[in-house]
Amino acid sequence: MRDFGNARAAAPATASGPVMSGGLVDSVFDRANQDPGLPAIARRLGPAGTAWTRMTAGELRDEVVALAKGLIASGIRPGNRVAVMARTRYEWTLFSCALWAIGAEVVPIYPTSSHEQVEWILKDAGCVAVVVEDEPGIMTVGSVCASLPRLRHVWQLDAGALEALVQKGRPVPATTVDSLRRIVLPDSTAVVAYTSGTTGRPRGCALSHRNLASPCDTLLEGWGHTGAPPGEQPAVLAFLPFSHVYGLMIQGLCLRGGLLMGHEPDLNADALASSFQTFRPTYLYAVPFVFEKLYKNFLRAAQQAGRGALFERAVRTAQDYALALERQRMGAGHGPGIDLRLQHALYGKAVYRKLRAALGGRVCGAASGGSPLNRELALFYAGIGIPVHDGYGLTETGGGITAQPVGREKTGTVGRPLPGVEVRVADDGEILVRGPSVFQGYVNDDPGTHMALRDGWLATGDLGHLDPEGYLSITGRKKEIIVTSGGKSVAPAALEERLRAHPLIHQAVVVGDNRPCVGALITLDPEFVAHWRGGLFAQDEVPGREAREENALRQEITRAVAAANATVSRLESIRVFRVLPEPFDVASGLLTPSMKLRRDEVTRRYAVEIDAMYQSSSRVPRERRTEELPTWDDSDDVFRRVR
Repeated sequence: MRDFGNARAAAPATASGPVMSGGLVDSVFDRANQDPGLPAIARRLGPAGTAWTRMTAGELRDEVVALAKGLIASGIRPGNRVAVMARTRYEWTLFSCALWAIGAEVVPIYPTSSHEQVEWILKDAGCVAVVVEDEPGIMTVGSVCASLPRLRHVWQLDAGALEALVQKGRPVPATTVDSLRRIVLPDSTAVVAYTSGTTGRPRGCALSHRNLASPCDTLLEGWGHTGAPPGEQPAVLAFLPFSHVYGLMIQGLCLRGGLLMGHEPDLNADALASSFQTFRPTYLYAVPFVFEKLYKNFLRAAQQAGRGALFERAVRTAQDYALALERQRMGAGHGPGIDLRLQHALYGKAVYRKLRAALGGRVCGAASGGSPLNRELALFYAGIGIPVHDGYGLTETGGGITAQPVGREKTGTVGRPLPGVEVRVADDGEILVRGPSVFQGYVNDDPGTHMALRDGWLATGDLGHLDPEGYLSITGRKKEIIVTSGGKSVAPAALEERLRAHPLIHQAVVVGDNRPCVGALITLDPEFVAHWRGGLFAQDEVPGREAREENALRQEITRAVAAANATVSRLESIRVFRVLPEPFDVASGLLTPSMKLRRDEVTRRYAVEIDAMYQSSSRVPRERRTEELPTWDDSDDVFRRVR
């Protein structure tokens, strides 16, 4: 067993961060007292593309107090649980702060959750109230209210609930809020965050104020100076869902660190592009899916402008430059040579500056979480001037527990343990964690809590390894390991990551439990497929065009599968695959709010396609099977499905 703990950050950081005596919202009140004019929130009051208005720390504190008074007048008491079922918007932040100010507990729910999921979470947590965003939210909660006797209030944001609560609370003295806030202790429960449910029913993780504050304070102290150029206030655009602990950590970083925070509720490409241009963040928090999508958008735009070859050369130069710098940092090289520096400088003006401009022109760094970031992609972003600090955490740890040490970043890993955190890898490869952010336990599940917490160590369920310098690499989940009928164990994550690196491939799910070989379900990126089709043949080549396009696509996907297979042994390689008609998404229940695959649901939903995929393979004569070419079912007409 390899054990690394209390790893030093390259920038100064303490093992425990600032001494905490109260709750999370105290930082809002302290900031307002110390610097009431500091911009705290940026709000866009009109549609996408309109200007942002700034709310000061003093104004935010006053709005928190006004809403907290309304909650008190409505009968919300310390220890009550209130669910928030809305997208990432200002009111989410306001409600969470107001609830914490009176000692209540927040239960995040993703707004597109199914009736069954909403019913389960509200009942299991014992919520007395729920905040919804719109009419669909009201309908979802209304359909399950009969089974929720403890639920007393349903507040709809878009129907004026916030204003009504503020009005209702006017008679309540502000001193009442202050008195309740002062009795909140660091170890009081702040959030009951439900796991994403990738392999079963979600479980409620009780997280204290200290659990949530600890990683935020440590990151702010050791890494905070990387969030903006010297002398500028860091600005963060929050667009990841606050229903996930990563989103909550981003909110906590902004509130506790005095960062300017803007909210973007829409995750579609146009909305994000508009917000990047108008809000102009200095630091980007995202998941690998977002970084992958941004890269593919850059590539598609370059190809449409007739500069695809230039872009690909610039990408290789950026990666080579970043890799040379990394080797220099780690004492394994002398840094970029003069030729590489000249090439990098040339592409800096012709390409990299334009890529950074697409993100608002001020982004000087980024963080990736939720799942490991592809090493080549991380090198690309570092090479264009946006170093991405890959980290690791989970719901049960209140957010991050590892991060890339500043000045000693090692791509392909998720960094080293944060100061105050201990990480071990058990003999079976499972990652064990101990530290101040580890949760209090699962709500209403003592047996599950005892299984997860062993002598103070959290058994994460993730597999990984620590290198001699203490850098952690994630290799998969214990529950996701595939065992073929031949007894070969396969971790799917690396294969899926490699497949997603191809511009045409949007998502991939590796399957093969109790099957003769490993297979894959693949979805395509509709936008990139349309772009790829447009440039494949001359427009006047009409006869037989569709058949040739289909054949060319088969070859491209087969090459992508072969490239992924080159990274693993033959017994671990993908032998059959099927292209599915549409991407997985959150609304269909096949992705979690943090964009992770719900594997059990995917394999259940596509059981017929999986069976057909293996049956088609078994019909191929043995002499026709090759080591290089996995089977493509002839019934797959992908273009008809993605048009």
